[in-house]
Amino acid sequence: MTIEIFILFLLLGSFVGFMSGLLGIGGGGIMVPILTSIFLAQGIHIENVVHLALGTSMASIIITSFSSMKAHNKNHNVRWDIVNQISVGVVLGTFLATFLASKMNSIYLAIFFSLFMAYTAFQMFTNIKINPNKKIGNNKELFVVGNGIGLISALVSIGGGSLVVLYLTLRNIELKKAIGSSAGIALPLSIAGTFGYIINGWDYTSIDNYTLGYVYLPAVLVISIMSYFTAPYGANFANKLPILKLKKIFALLLTILSIKMLIAIFY
Repeated sequence: MTIEIFILFLLLGSFVGFMSGLLGIGGGGIMVPILTSIFLAQGIHIENVVHLALGTSMASIIITSFSSMKAHNKNHNVRWDIVNQISVGVVLGTFLATFLASKMNSIYLAIFFSLFMAYTAFQMFTNIKINPNKKIGNNKELFVVGNGIGLISALVSIGGGSLVVLYLTLRNIELKKAIGSSAGIALPLSIAGTFGYIINGWDYTSIDNYTLGYVYLPAVLVISIMSYFTAPYGANFANKLPILKLKKIFALLLTILSIKMLIAIFY
């Protein structure tokens, strides 16, 4: 790992941590396209590059989400009843989906990732009208919702934050509590996803290249350390800044990064 790559990981970890605390996201939407570009520049074969970016991103989200969850919990913005109910379905859906992701071609994964990020950006830009009578569903609904969130999250290596926040706000949960709760759900999701990417990419493990399955350990270490310290700052800002406007700015960033990822893959 060159000094230039090391600095890129430092900056990426700092930004991801801050945005994780601010918006309750895991940061995969930022990490995957940037990691893909970095790995391609390092000479990683295109056949494995997106899988490695997905696994590395998922592993990095563990510490990011833990730090974000702690900060939001300190501000009393985590609904633990919701976190506990959804997490069961999330863990199962995430782990099983890594088996599907490992069999998919990198180009198809990149296309799916970009399309999903475009959908996420659209949701962030759109002011959805909320039915005031909608409430949190029963355990069966939360299990099914958790499965769906886990499935999509593993395929695009996000902490599920954008999906969880969307679901909870549609169920009339206050935005700040929806963001805090999504950070709590991202922790078990990222752990399950990381194990899945390690198991399914075990043949790609290399001591010389510092890879454990589809996880590039140096990137995880640097990104995790930086994100751990910057996530609380984002969580504190979440109580002060106009989150809805920031989400629109973030949506624009996701769109740009997704396009950049497609360009890197195809050209």
